[in-house]
Amino acid sequence: MQLRQIGDIQVGAIGLGGMPMSIEGRPDRERCVATIHAALDAGVTLIDTADAYHLYADDVGHNETLIAEALASYGSGTDGVLVATKGGHLRPGDGSWTLNGSPSYLKQACEASLKRLGVEAIGLYQFHRPDPRVPYEDSVGAIRDLLDAGKIQMAGISNANPARIKASQEILGGRLVSVQNEFSPAFRSSEPELRLCDELGIAFLPWSPLGGIGDAAALGNRFPHLQQVADELGATPQQVTLAWMLAKSPVVIPIPGSSRPQTIQASVDAAQLQLSPEQVALIDQA
Repeated sequence: MQLRQIGDIQVGAIGLGGMPMSIEGRPDRERCVATIHAALDAGVTLIDTADAYHLYADDVGHNETLIAEALASYGSGTDGVLVATKGGHLRPGDGSWTLNGSPSYLKQACEASLKRLGVEAIGLYQFHRPDPRVPYEDSVGAIRDLLDAGKIQMAGISNANPARIKASQEILGGRLVSVQNEFSPAFRSSEPELRLCDELGIAFLPWSPLGGIGDAAALGNRFPHLQQVADELGATPQQVTLAWMLAKSPVVIPIPGSSRPQTIQASVDAAQLQLSPEQVALIDQA
């Protein structure tokens, strides 16, 4: 698989989003572990998770624990795998989502993630989502403190606009390495953030790149231009979507969610597709 850069680390151009393995409709643990192992077999070296990827109030960090288990049971070395997790977003256990961006909570959440992942320092730790009750500078300042303390190796942010990307880069002293925003054919409003990341050389990690679990299967119907290019290349609309994102900028690393070995393999195969400038422009205009 082609490689992309996050900070000083090279990772595969397609990552694995762990969320579907831990929230509503999650499969059994055996299939989840098999999916993570299949991703590693296929050359995936970036796995995205968060402490909020769980179902119940007593289930916090389910996905982090699952990933740690899968990495530990994998038959080969996993030293080159970058696990990216997040803090600041919570699920009380009733299906809702809440926020806590206070510095004290973020530091507490990081300590808990360290234990669940079984590492001395988290490879990439990202502030999950702005909390309107807490000054953004204070939240990112906590991430800076974790970086300075060696609790995390790299720092990122998620769900951020251009102003907050610039502010984070300043607060972190130029050490911001990633921005994780929603971006898909149906959700194009993060184009300005993508362009800014390209300009600054910061990795841009689209979450829900295929539109989410419920919409991914209908991509070809919703966006005929994707189906047209897919037919031209002998691929699927989902693979064309990921290839289109990769073609937009060398800083883009999509992280499609998966809960089956077959789907992560299909996603990885998308990195081999070569779209012409005309095909990229066609999709851009759709």
